Amino acid sequence: MDLTPPLVDVEERWPVTSSRDLHRDDWVVALRADRIRRPGTEGPDFRRLVLEHPGAVVVLAIDDQGRVCCLAQYRHPAARRFIELPAGLCDQPGEEPLMVAQRELQEEAGVSARTWTHLTSAYSSPGLSSELIHYFLARDLAAVDRGDFDLQHEEADMTLFWAPFADLYDAALAGRLTDAPLVLAVLLAQARGQAHATAPGE
Repeated sequence: MDLTPPLVDVEERWPVTSSRDLHRDDWVVALRADRIRRPGTEGPDFRRLVLEHPGAVVVLAIDDQGRVCCLAQYRHPAARRFIELPAGLCDQPGEEPLMVAQRELQEEAGVSARTWTHLTSAYSSPGLSSELIHYFLARDLAAVDRGDFDLQHEEADMTLFWAPFADLYDAALAGRLTDAPLVLAVLLAQARGQAHATAPGE
């Protein structure tokens, strides 16, 4: 008998018996402690931490030469400077993920794109966080003004550069690049034939 469940994630919500804020301020991310109970049981409830997160976008922007728009940015929690893709929070009410992606690409990289493809949406760490990242491929690029966006803190120190997609792909496979959103976006684009680590036909 085949007991393999359908290969699809499903919505489900277990009963919450209590909830307590551990940290909440005027930023969009908060941390709370919930006590939950397994449905249909009389057993004791148990504690789970929840990092509330509004979601985010990541943009794999590839120009006509097969180069990817990349950022090098310091990340304090990991004590590391990462090679990343333009990205940002879905923190504006009513703003769809595609609109966020378009805004972030302009603000962080000074780039616009005529062609947008949704690669996937994936939870970063569902055992702890509600963060859902929406991944986009952007093509037909053009340089644009950043507008009145002001780079501050770590962003003021980040550098922008263009790297061949093939080099990013090789570095991701070799483990030299460890930013999960970049790795996921690059591997997805390659697997779907929407970008090529080698020239088509090679």
